[in-house]
Amino acid sequence: MSTQFNLDNDRANFSHSEGRVKVTDLLSRLNEEKKIEKKRNLALGVAAVSAVTVFGIILTI
Repeated sequence: MSTQFNLDNDRANFSHSEGRVKVTDLLSRLNEEKKIEKKRNLALGVAAVSAVTVFGIILTI
């Protein structure tokens, strides 16, 4: 797998010219954005569950 990654990077650098967008750059940026979005969604879910739990505890008192 690391060999394939190196070959892809070499091809991307070889075909780089002014004004062109590399597909590999776009895909890596997309993957990074997906990771960030997953972390945000997880944090939002944890905050929502915590809020519901605290609200439930307050109601039972």
